[in-house]
Amino acid sequence: MKKIAVTGATGFVGYHVAKKLAEKGWGEIVCLARSTSDTRFLKTLPVKIVEGDLLEKKSLGPFLEGCEILFHVAADYRLWARNGTEIVEHNVRGTENVLESAQERNVKKIVVTSSVSAVGRPEHGVTRAGYETLSAEQRIQWEKNFSGNETMDPTPSQLVGPYTKSKYLAEIVARKFASSGAPVVIVNPSTPIGSHDAKPTPTGKLVLDFLNRKMPAYLDTGLNLVDVEDVAEGHLLAAERGKIGERYILGCKNLMLREIFLLLEKITGLPAPKFKIPYGIAYLAGLCSTSLASWTGHAPAIPLDGVRMAKEVMFYDSSKAVKELGFRTGPVESALEKSVRFFRNS
Repeated sequence: MKKIAVTGATGFVGYHVAKKLAEKGWGEIVCLARSTSDTRFLKTLPVKIVEGDLLEKKSLGPFLEGCEILFHVAADYRLWARNGTEIVEHNVRGTENVLESAQERNVKKIVVTSSVSAVGRPEHGVTRAGYETLSAEQRIQWEKNFSGNETMDPTPSQLVGPYTKSKYLAEIVARKFASSGAPVVIVNPSTPIGSHDAKPTPTGKLVLDFLNRKMPAYLDTGLNLVDVEDVAEGHLLAAERGKIGERYILGCKNLMLREIFLLLEKITGLPAPKFKIPYGIAYLAGLCSTSLASWTGHAPAIPLDGVRMAKEVMFYDSSKAVKELGFRTGPVESALEKSVRFFRNS
């Protein structure tokens, strides 16, 4: 029986990767977890949990011993930390440690979970005025012109904050391992949404805040949403069909934030925010909220880095994954419904 190793399985995407592997009978699934990690969801799956820490390389030996396939999904996904270097260390050094350990043990295939944060976008695509008024055909052309794809690296202005920078640097590490002969394939999920987003992620918090009526206004920005279960399936496809050294965007539908809220209104019956907040006001609110957080140590209600990221439309093109991996996605409406149901039942 194959031994499949998964890092980050106590997190949102990692849990769904482990679940998908178990459902499809890929083999013995071993998941790395720190002693302080919340394993309540993971314990419901037929997997073995091994205690370890990506920052402690010696703990990775028992986890990876005899492993044939590694899914490195773990990441410190925060848009704010009192000490931003923690995020960089976790994501970059953690990736270095696990890839070194996997190479030392001759792991046959390694799928590294990066992010669209490590993918660039056309700089002239910052404008979004009038996008929502375009016809379906006009939108397709607009997205072709302004969406990020695997050929693009982010510009310095697009690397906003420690998280975004750390994901790009971690991907550079993965690419170096691939160029030196390691069997590394990279996947770049866009903005996953769905159930079991326990912490929650910044996107899950957006849904949770909507449900709790803490979203009085919206920014004029855009995201690419995708069902987290489809992202998990994309990981398995990357292990089966992905080319060494290549990266694949795992996304689905490009939507303006206002459109996402209108979908949530339809799903929940709760009214979507009608007021569009000017970017300057949002920036000032984020600056005040983040400055206060630096004093209190509590995460800001409005992370400044999140506001800065929202200055651009973050649209992406997943056609490479569709063509080369056979990646397919379901409707984002269904993913939003699962997210709403999870938070309402939690």
